[in-house]
Order: sequence, then structure tokens, then C-alpha cells
Amino acid sequence: MLQARVKLIVTGDDFGYCPKRNQGIVECFLAGAVSNVSLLVNGSAAPDAAQLARRHNIPIGLHANLSEGSPVSKALKKNSSLLNKDGFFHGKMGFRTVLAKGLLKMSEVKQELTAQVDLFRELTGHVPHHMDGHQHVHVLPEVRRVFAQVLEEYGIKYTRVPIEPGLHSCAWIEPPLMDFYLGVEKDSLDTVDVFTRHGIRWADIYIGLSTMGKSMSVSNIQSAIDTAVAASATKENSLMTQFSPQHQQSRTVTIELMVHPGYPTIPAVGGCGEGPDDFSQSWERLHELQTLMNPELQSYYKTRNIQLCAFKDL
Repeated sequence: MLQARVKLIVTGDDFGYCPKRNQGIVECFLAGAVSNVSLLVNGSAAPDAAQLARRHNIPIGLHANLSEGSPVSKALKKNSSLLNKDGFFHGKMGFRTVLAKGLLKMSEVKQELTAQVDLFRELTGHVPHHMDGHQHVHVLPEVRRVFAQVLEEYGIKYTRVPIEPGLHSCAWIEPPLMDFYLGVEKDSLDTVDVFTRHGIRWADIYIGLSTMGKSMSVSNIQSAIDTAVAASATKENSLMTQFSPQHQQSRTVTIELMVHPGYPTIPAVGGCGEGPDDFSQSWERLHELQTLMNPELQSYYKTRNIQLCAFKDL
């Protein structure tokens, strides 16, 4: 059987959302539980997050946000198709609804994405090592093409494509949430060709929908990684039997594990312009932090010879 070396990118999303999120993500990085972060530049604590990343040498990319809070582009803060009647982004589901109705101007989507990359560069001193989408907006119809154009124009090589192996058999995911995840999966499958044409790359395997919030456990992470690696190895083994054993032994599989560790945002401070959301204020952030820092999980990585790394290391 084909043996694979595993490089695992554990990405802490929503860096910059609030001081409590920053604290939790930095603690996870320093403990070796997170290896990569994704910055919300419209988050209230984004400048502090950028300073923390610089101080601790944390690999950092951009968590492009078109669905929560306020835009970065000054020209779009009023009379923009990206905003609702209250002057904020339309929200996770609202954005999808407005997009489906054909009411979003893709020129404004590109303008805002460009402004976010520019602000990221201003805050960190460099272009993002990778760029993904808050609430998976980057794989939505039409948006995916504009997103790919921006990445190509800035020379950003890596993104996230949230197609998770084994998702359909995760019985613990509640039906409404599973419906949303299956929609994300369909959008992601439709995005692959677009990103490929623009020369954009992503990890071989994505994990993070089945292990989010209260669904995260050491056993769930272990099972998701083992299942995905085994399926990948079986597939590759059938394709590579013509190569020498030495070549087969050296194969590397890259996995991105999307995580959201932090401390509950209590009192309600931070967010992206509208204050923190329910998930940010819940116990689930702390649950993720504690799970990721569990010595049992760290031991599993060592036993399986799983190397934690970042997109910039690929």
C-alpha cells in the first residue's frame, strides 16, 4: 500500500475579530496547536492581530469578508449593492439570497476584495500567503471568478476549497447545518475548474465542516484525518503502481484543518462593525481551543508522523 507523509495546515480563522479571539489563536499557535492564521481585516482587532503575527512570526493569510460587518473600501460604505438597509454586509445567508437574485455588482465585489488585500498588505507588510473566504463566500457563483482574478493579479498562490471527504456520513451534524454544508460542497465542486484555470492551488484535503464548534473532538479530528488519508492513498495507489517503491514511499499529502479557537467574547466587544455574533460569544470557541491543545491530539500527530506547517511552507 502507498505510504504518505502528511503535512497538516491547522488554520485559525477570524484572526482580528476581537481581542479574545486573538488571545486564543496566539495561545494555540505558541502551543503548537495552530500553524497558520487567516486575518479578517475589517475586524475590530485586526491591527493588533497583525502586530501579534509579526511578534510571534505567525504565518498569516487573508480571510476575505463580504458577508459580516462593514466594508473596507471607503467608496462602498454608502449606496453599495454589498450593503443592506442598515449599511452593513447582507450576512451569511442574506449575501447568498441577494446574489441569487442578481442584485450584487461584481465590480463592487472586486473593489472590496482588492481593498481588503491592500489593507492586509498595509497591516502586515506583505501580500497574503493564502486567501480564503469568510463563511465560504469565495466559492459562490460569480464571486468565485472575481475572487480568482484578484488572487492571480496579486500573485496569491493558495486558497481553500471546502470539499470535505466523509461529510455525508457525519450523522451528528444537524439537518439545517448539513443543508448549508452540502450547498458549500456543491459550490466548491463548481469552483475547482475556475481556480485551476487561474493557477490557484489548495491543500489536497480539506477538513473543518464536520469538526466545527461543538462537533469538534479529538476522536473526530483523528477519524477525519485517518479516513481522508486512507481514501487518498487508495486512490493514488491505483494510479502509481508503475513507479518505484522509493517514489511511492516519498509521496506527501497536504491537509488543511479549518478551526475557530478563542475565548468567548464576553462582554460583547469586537466583531466586524456590528458587534460579535452568537458563535463568537458561545462556549464553542473555548471548546475548540481546549480540544486543539489536548495532549492526546498532539500525541496523535507525533504517532502518525504528521507535520504541522503553513501554506507558505508548501
